[in-house]
Amino acid sequence: MGKVTGFLEIDRQVHKYQPASDRIRHFREFTLPMSDTEVEKQAARCMDCGIPYCHGPTGCPVHNQIPDWNDLVYNGEWETAIRNLHSTNNFPEWTGRICPAPCEEACTLNLEDIPVAIKTIEQAIADKAYETGFVRPYPSERKTGKKVAIIGSGPAGMAAAQQLGRAGHQVHVFERESKPGGLMRYGIPDFKIEKHYIDRRIEQMQGEGVTFHCGVNVGVDKPVEELLTEYDAVLYCGGSERPRPAGIPGAGLEGVHDAMPYLVQQNRRVGGEDIQSVAWAADPILAGGKHVVVVGGGDTASDCVGTAFRQGAVRVTQLDIRPRPPEKEDKLAVWPYWATKMRTSSSQAEGADREFQVATLEFIGEDGVLTGVKCCEVDEKRKPIAGTEFIIKADLAFIAIGFSGPLDEGVLNEFGERLKTNTDRRNSVNVVANDRDYRTSVDRLFSAGDVRRGQSLVVWAIREGRQAAHAIDEFLMGTTLLPR
Repeated sequence: MGKVTGFLEIDRQVHKYQPASDRIRHFREFTLPMSDTEVEKQAARCMDCGIPYCHGPTGCPVHNQIPDWNDLVYNGEWETAIRNLHSTNNFPEWTGRICPAPCEEACTLNLEDIPVAIKTIEQAIADKAYETGFVRPYPSERKTGKKVAIIGSGPAGMAAAQQLGRAGHQVHVFERESKPGGLMRYGIPDFKIEKHYIDRRIEQMQGEGVTFHCGVNVGVDKPVEELLTEYDAVLYCGGSERPRPAGIPGAGLEGVHDAMPYLVQQNRRVGGEDIQSVAWAADPILAGGKHVVVVGGGDTASDCVGTAFRQGAVRVTQLDIRPRPPEKEDKLAVWPYWATKMRTSSSQAEGADREFQVATLEFIGEDGVLTGVKCCEVDEKRKPIAGTEFIIKADLAFIAIGFSGPLDEGVLNEFGERLKTNTDRRNSVNVVANDRDYRTSVDRLFSAGDVRRGQSLVVWAIREGRQAAHAIDEFLMGTTLLPR
């Protein structure tokens, strides 16, 4: 906890944003950081709540010891706070920027809609770690002689690689794209997280002995069986990349795209890379001067909105089949869990028109080119209501309704039925492995992250990577000191 009476004396404050009119002119981060003194005051608001739901399974998947480092920050003990935060989270500068903060939803003060500014404090601690030189290589003093290969360098693969490297194993990470980071680098826009935060971690991990092999599409360029022969264990962290099928007529028109190729292209532009890549090869997709429609109401859809505005879109409309949520949730019915309520992302606040309880019936066009999106209102069961059809002008449309599992080409295709998969409640096909030992049906092949649990948050990916590292270390050595 922080100051005993802090929550009574100090108002909630979080970092502010650059005005929308300014931030849509660039792709850099636009948050305005708070001073150390302001952050310490916010940490003082952490109360002696008895049961801190914020860092339990309801609040923080990586089990950050939030009350502990709030108290340390309040007392000005930043270095100890940094050590505490890094003990549970390998990459707090990532989660402090892009996590939706279920911890704040679970905060006891959220019963009054004034939770502790946990996400802001976490980002401040992580940034302070860079300022003070705390983020540097910490190589293992002993080497085990064991070799581990990791397929995929997203948050799950990176977290597992760092943990296993620090345990003394020789770790090699294989990445399909030209740089490590997975969809952290290529899927999430730079205005939410600039990529030098990933580059810094890569440098740190290389200093700890982790080797990265980029431009290697495992299962296509290099068989997984070859890795299983060369390494003592292989961890598959390929992510969930297959777009969820929308089944909307007219999706083949010029101007209609899945969301991820669009986001990947722009991230590659910002990073100075060729927009063509192994998995996302496509003609240039640009929103400048166009009317844009985004189908979907999640984070990926919101990223498309923000990217379109920065490219100069004339108008952006976002379609959500779900009913407009209430402005305020029933706290006693849902707290400390994530509540369904009206939320406006920074990208939506930049001027998007949002349509709720609307179904996309058809993409319409002339001479094979998109000209509009035909929609209608739906009832509580998402059934079209007759007579409510309308058309939205559109030169460009993105389908952003989520992902349904890993790509078939590669690991899944190589093993076929040997690698067991299942279909979850969201109709996503995932690799079968439990969350204790993370072993798949193929001997010495482990799996973690979205490829195992389905599309999820970065915090869940980091947790799974850490837990898989624990399981692999125990498998290789018979015992382990790595935390779960």
